[in-house]
Amino acid sequence: MFDIIRAAGWPIWPLIASSIIALALIFERLASLRRSKVVPPALLDSVLADLKGGLPNADMIRRVAAHSPLGRVLAAGLRNVRNPREIMKEAIEEEGRSVVHHLERYLTTLGTIAAAAPLMGLFGTVVGMIEIFASQTATGSNPQQLASGISIALYNTGFGLLVAIPALIFHRYFRGLVDDFVVEMEQLAIKLVEVVHGERSAK
Repeated sequence: MFDIIRAAGWPIWPLIASSIIALALIFERLASLRRSKVVPPALLDSVLADLKGGLPNADMIRRVAAHSPLGRVLAAGLRNVRNPREIMKEAIEEEGRSVVHHLERYLTTLGTIAAAAPLMGLFGTVVGMIEIFASQTATGSNPQQLASGISIALYNTGFGLLVAIPALIFHRYFRGLVDDFVVEMEQLAIKLVEVVHGERSAK
């Protein structure tokens, strides 16, 4: 492996750094964007069951908010159960925007790596081509320098694609996952509003 890195030349180091960052972000997002952690299935039912005993108190709201991202959205509604439906919905939407921003954390960086890695590979290719042309002299060519230029060009192109493809796949996957969570949280929050205002049964 070290021989490949040495053959690829100095342009490979930014790609290696990008690959390490991309892997760290992918594992972090895989751990954070789990359905059971973001949209716990039984949370709304638990909140509605507690509401049957009366209006929520501050301790219950804090407990719900600390539970999960969905809990933060529902807690915003619970803080406004005494207010009209429109104000309750507005509070939920405002908190929802903050939650979505939190769920999308690091995705911009991962998308940037997916877009930049092929360009960094292309830069390495250009460096390799420069070395190839530099190997040509009036008296002939330098085989060692020619081989080095070809190695730099090919290794950097290949490694750039190797970094970009998984980063792009996971970036799209996480984006889709966040969109699914947002739709699900919206539906659950609407159900909470309708139940609180007597427009829907808790079942």
